[in-house]
Amino acid sequence: MDRRSFIKLTAITGTSGALTACGNPENLLIRFIPEETLVPGIAQWRPSVCPLCRSGCGLQVKVMQADAEVMRNGQLGVIRMGAAKKLEGSPAHPISQGGLCPRGQAAIQVTYHPDRITQPLRRTGTRGQGRFEAVSWDDAIAELRSHLDTLAAEGNQGALAFLARPGHSHRQALIRQFLNGYGAPPPVVVDLFGDDVLRRANELSFGHAQLPTFDLARAGYVLSFGADFLGTWNSPVSQNAGYGAMRHGRPGVRGSFVQVEARMSQTGASADEWVPVRPGTEGVLALGLAHVILAEKLRSPEPAGRAGALLEGWADGLSAYAPDRVEQMTGVAARRIERLARAFAGQGPAVAMIAGPALAHTNGLFGALAVNALTALAGSVHQPGGLLFMPQLEIALAQDRPRALDALAADILAADRSPVQALLTDGADPVFGSPRAWRVREAFERIPFIASFGSFLDDTSTLADLILPDHSFLESWVDALPESGAPVAVASVAAPAMRPLHETRAMPDVLLEAARGLQQPVDPPLPWETFEAMLQSTFAALPPAVSDADTWTTVQGQGGWWGERPAPGVAAAAAAGTTSRTFGWTEPRFDGEEGEYPFHLLPYPSQAFLDGSLAHLPWLQEMPDPLTSAMWSSWVEINPATAGRLGIAQGDVIEIASRHGTLRAPALVSPGLAPDIVAVPAGQGHGTYTRYASGRGVNPIEILAPMAEAETGALAWAATRVRVTRVGNADGRLILFAGGLREHPDVHHR
Repeated sequence: MDRRSFIKLTAITGTSGALTACGNPENLLIRFIPEETLVPGIAQWRPSVCPLCRSGCGLQVKVMQADAEVMRNGQLGVIRMGAAKKLEGSPAHPISQGGLCPRGQAAIQVTYHPDRITQPLRRTGTRGQGRFEAVSWDDAIAELRSHLDTLAAEGNQGALAFLARPGHSHRQALIRQFLNGYGAPPPVVVDLFGDDVLRRANELSFGHAQLPTFDLARAGYVLSFGADFLGTWNSPVSQNAGYGAMRHGRPGVRGSFVQVEARMSQTGASADEWVPVRPGTEGVLALGLAHVILAEKLRSPEPAGRAGALLEGWADGLSAYAPDRVEQMTGVAARRIERLARAFAGQGPAVAMIAGPALAHTNGLFGALAVNALTALAGSVHQPGGLLFMPQLEIALAQDRPRALDALAADILAADRSPVQALLTDGADPVFGSPRAWRVREAFERIPFIASFGSFLDDTSTLADLILPDHSFLESWVDALPESGAPVAVASVAAPAMRPLHETRAMPDVLLEAARGLQQPVDPPLPWETFEAMLQSTFAALPPAVSDADTWTTVQGQGGWWGERPAPGVAAAAAAGTTSRTFGWTEPRFDGEEGEYPFHLLPYPSQAFLDGSLAHLPWLQEMPDPLTSAMWSSWVEINPATAGRLGIAQGDVIEIASRHGTLRAPALVSPGLAPDIVAVPAGQGHGTYTRYASGRGVNPIEILAPMAEAETGALAWAATRVRVTRVGNADGRLILFAGGLREHPDVHHR
């Protein structure tokens, strides 16, 4: 039966609040009292929080009365309810400032996705086949408790592992507190393109183990080393607003912007000057600029302080980084180095930033420390137009360093009996988002029990024994404690914007319910009955924006709390201490001999899908890439000179081979990268991830070498060498935007 016939059959009315089955048992007649605050045909705007990245942008949700398809008691039906129709950025929110990125616009499709898991599921087939049967929530929670009780009875609570998504929130804090009270290790945070290297550098340089916030609106000169701050890195919506003000918001003043990187990013395409550099030498270039500034006495060395003292040779003026030598190491001409240094010192306020591929090398920490010292030398730390650190609620402060995913997998594979006997996953898909060399899938197959809180089947949750599907963010309480993006402390929070469509439950409430029924209670106990109560306990204790106002009521109305100055429960700037440790330049190490593997492989976060977690959203699949115009596909970017030498034309199928695997994809000839680089966007290549992403494209992460940054152990995802071979003519897999969106035939719009 199609939807239109079903709507006619159900003849929805507003006379009852009960769910009633009638007639053919395949059909469900649902009568539901419409929301009293909604008038048919009139929109109401409600606050929410975008969950698709860690930025914590505040949203406004357009809600109208509508007929919605739902799942109730295992049957499909239709109810009349307040339904979300559109998302926009919240103008009052300090981070989003009324803006919203394309990924945020597409977030509404999470709620209405046709492949959402609508009720709890238990595995019936062989693990990995994706065969499940529906079970009740009571049975699902009882099964979860049973496995937790068994571990506790054996005194083996440490055999519970939890995989969590990155970011700070009360949701993450609840997971940590549950694990601590149960006696399990902290969660393993799965973050493919993580920023652990930069956090460590900021801790050493400035006393803050967090990502920075940049006052771009008042900057005079911005120098970025690989940071795609307008596209995918850190807090793009906030940074786009600041960048726009820097370029156009001050009459008669236009800030300058230079991007240093080996492959032109969306941000690099907006720069006044794009500077290609040899991979892994960004820190050398930064110190080459600092040497010129010090040698020509363009700036006093004192402001660099702790950040400069961390680097070998700073005290003698960085004599080892004279422009001629830096040219040999980086490929950037000495004259250009001198010109950039003088501009950086003379067009203040000046700020330098580093992120992305520049830190994804074995020597990434040195690069981050060098760029930090350059910004400090300019006197731009905690100054207008410079770098600052956003105050944090205490609940969001950095915890103990979590266990790494590769170490977890290695421990499982090395043991006769898996040290992990139960694994819980919340929104993480490490089977997809990790190098094949880590053998994550093989390790997880040895774990006796896996439960997923995911809303979609993906490459990791297909291994689950039990799936307890989460509400979408529009159907539940949602919060975020942003790490950066504003000069004030921000805590985003919002109530459900609409009723749940299906028989799902909010993961934090499921965790609280499971904890309450354990035979051996968690200690210390979790003091909240619901996630809403947890949120209220934090926000009610914060000072009101207006005297005599109720903070909890206020934050629900505006979508969060923000304050001009540190308040109780909010951590102010950390004091910069001293250290005697220094760091020197080391050559980056690459996996694969240059003679056999002559090219550097550069995977990069997709403008649409980031690390691949958003590839299931069809709006993002059909969104043309801003630089290449490609869509619905994977591609390999290759320099025109290199392509000509290898006999490769646009769309030809080429093979990329590392020491750890191969992939084949169409070539996209692009002048925006160095001749010895091949670049592939991440995000595609899922084995299982809904009808829109399953079996589409290739996953460059699979063939990466298990190289790590020495200090933090973070994956050095730009440290793999490959060879490139043409294997066939164009076969139509490269889909480019040409005069209109070319939709994939599997996509149908109602």
